[in-house]
Parts: sequence; structure tokens; C-alpha cells
Amino acid sequence: LDPATEWRRLVAAGVGVAVRGGPDYPVALAGDVDPPAVLFHRGDPAVLAGPRVAVVGTRRCSPTGAGVATELGRDLAAAGVAVVSGLASGIDAAAHRGALAAGSAPPIGVVGSGLDTVYPRGQERLWRDVASAGVLLSEAPLGGAPERWRFPARNRVIAALADVVVVVESHRRGGSPHTVDEADRRGVEVMAVPGSVRNPAAAGTNELLAEGCPPACSADDVLVALGLTAARRSSGSDGRALPSPDDRRVLDAVGWQPVTLDQVALRTGLGVAELAAALDRLADSGWVARHGGWYERVAEAHP
Repeated sequence: LDPATEWRRLVAAGVGVAVRGGPDYPVALAGDVDPPAVLFHRGDPAVLAGPRVAVVGTRRCSPTGAGVATELGRDLAAAGVAVVSGLASGIDAAAHRGALAAGSAPPIGVVGSGLDTVYPRGQERLWRDVASAGVLLSEAPLGGAPERWRFPARNRVIAALADVVVVVESHRRGGSPHTVDEADRRGVEVMAVPGSVRNPAAAGTNELLAEGCPPACSADDVLVALGLTAARRSSGSDGRALPSPDDRRVLDAVGWQPVTLDQVALRTGLGVAELAAALDRLADSGWVARHGGWYERVAEAHP
């Protein structure tokens, strides 16, 4: 490899490059447990500043799943949150199309091939639009083929960039569970969109909910997890005072099935006294109901 020749190729292709430890390397990745040694970009890497949410899911999604991903991408971007995804077909592409439609916060795409090698085929326009409005990132050099091993590597970068990961639809096996594992490795919160038990594409997301991941039924749920909605609204649509970010964490840990104090303590890692106080506040404001020694979440009533 001749560095001068490679550099001319990058310049001609409009692709920038950042090396770990260099002044242009993204701050969001500099402290990661497994940062890319070299990162290629097309677009403006400065858009990595600010809140970021990864919206991921299966390529073989249902029309409902694609619609939910589009709405999440649109509403999060409209709220000033950058949507991160892998530009794959299905959920990823739908989330980015929604973010582009909002015309607000810039989208962030992380791909598993060189920035001159569009994959999947047919995504050229989406790649171009994301690079124009935000940024495309890749560890692969120009000409890098979409080899199978590159996609788990890409998923770790998606998780590393995210403040929250939202899984819209996912089979039990595939790329999304790997992104979830990488998020868990980094302590990044994972949320899941509930799906029908009759929908095989929702089997993975429903399993995440059963394991205690908080539900993402709308962009508002995600904004609360980011600590943004409470600053913008003082009450929910049914008049209840919105929980603080700390109390919201406890509320999410309660989930949608009756639980004991000990179970919530295991999910949150909080001490019993601190946890009991939080549950008291949630009960007083109508978010949690007590039934003997059990706690149960109370659904929001929409007008």
C-alpha cells in the first residue's frame, strides 16, 4: 500500500480519515472499550456532538415495524436527537428515512463496507442523503467489501456511539442481539418496542422486555430515558407529573408485570431505602400501584 496514492484516492472520493489519538478522532469513541484504530467518514463528523440514539432491528421486518421505526426516527430527530443506525434494509433504513424526513437533527450511519461500496445494493440514495445531511462512518478502507465479519464490528461502533439503543423488531438471532450485547458491555441502556406474540420478527424484542428492558412505545419514552422530556414537559398527557430521570429508571425496572421490592432492587442495583422512597413517589404520582407486597405499573391514559 502506497500511502500517498491512498490519500489521493480518499481526497478524490470526498472521504476523510481520523486515526485514534489524532486531533480529528471523534470524542464519542475515544474512551470506548474497543475503539476503531482508523475511522473513515463522508459528511460532517461534528454532528456526533449531542444526544444520540441507535434505532436498530431486523432486515426482515413487518410493515408495522417499519412504520414504528420511521416514526421513532422522525420524532427523535425533530426533538434534536441524532439517530444512529447501520443503513441495512428494514428497520435501520426506515429509522434513517424518518430522521431525514424531520429535517432537524442530522442522521449518523455506520456501515460495514468501504464508503465507496454501497451495501445492500439499492441503498445508494439513502447513503447519499445521510452523508449530505449528517455523516457516514466506516472502519473499512475504500474498496472494502461487505464481508460477514465486518458487521459485528460495525455493531459495536453503533453501540459505542449511542446514549440509548432502541430495538424495534428483532428475531432471536441476528445483528440486533449482537448490538444489544455490545450495548450491555458498555452500560448503554437498551429499550425495546413491544410486538405481537404472533409476529416472529418481534420474538427478540419481546424477549428483551421479559428480561427487564424498558419499553419504547413512542419517542417520548426514549426522550425520558435520555433525561430530555422531563425538562420540556412538567406532566404527562393524562396530567400526572413526569418522574425524574432517577425515578424513571425505577419505573422502567418495574416493567409491566407485578414485581416485588427485591426484584426491582436486583434490576436497578439500588439500596432498599432509596428504592422504597422512589416507589413511594411513583405511587403518590399515580405511576405505580401497590397490592400488598407487590408493585405494578399503571398505564398512561391517553385522551
